[in-house]
Amino acid sequence: MSEFVAALPMYDWPEMRSEVDARWARLRDAFRQRGIDAPETIARANGDLPPVPGGIRDGDGMVIAPDPATLPPDELDLHKLWLHPALLFGQTCWGPMELGLAEHVQVVAQPSYDAYEGGQGELYSSALVMPADGGPSVASPDDGAPLIPLDLLRGKRFTFNDTGSMSGFLGLKRDLEAMGESLDLFASRSLSGGHRSSIVAIAEGKADVAAIDCESWALAQRFEPAARHVKVVGWTGRRKGLPLITARTTPEKTVAALREAVAGLR
Repeated sequence: MSEFVAALPMYDWPEMRSEVDARWARLRDAFRQRGIDAPETIARANGDLPPVPGGIRDGDGMVIAPDPATLPPDELDLHKLWLHPALLFGQTCWGPMELGLAEHVQVVAQPSYDAYEGGQGELYSSALVMPADGGPSVASPDDGAPLIPLDLLRGKRFTFNDTGSMSGFLGLKRDLEAMGESLDLFASRSLSGGHRSSIVAIAEGKADVAAIDCESWALAQRFEPAARHVKVVGWTGRRKGLPLITARTTPEKTVAALREAVAGLR
């Protein structure tokens, strides 16, 4: 059994499990061809993570996260996953990276978002969605510049997945600030816990607007019935998409092989 951990949690919707597993199988085989003992399957719960007696420590020996064995086994704590010393390959967001995670991991690669409206190469943007009113959705600007309809957003109820999310919170916040505005233009803010939950909240009339990253929006249009009851009214500016990472302690030679393997699959 491999001593490493791998996970691809950011777009691992229930309907996407087989596609995510197939993606990991391609990556796993490419890693193994380069001598890396990649795990057979990806981790999807805290119970899949190897124990770290005494807790997860940083380079100075300070405990920065509890032993995964002490966490609810059927849930997945993303921050503990990202900090795990056995993490060979995973996905995160530039929001957590800017908020301190970057000190504890290494970036392996940036995925391409060319397949999604609102994406271009390693850059992605978020669709601003509101209740459908029979009118058409707004197309993503070709130049990737922010398209923020202040008149539609002002006084509305904003819902978001997490305050550390670049796509769901920080990106829109920064675009508004660049326009001389702030999140205070919304009548209220509420935490949904996930992009899919934000879409459902709007469709059910519990919120009015959310920022949904372009890949999640594409998935919602495939799998989430509530997406038929919302429409795109604008877009955040393009920014770097979700980085693929490995633990800070992963040897330099292994990191180089990971990068070579990912580049070979593009």
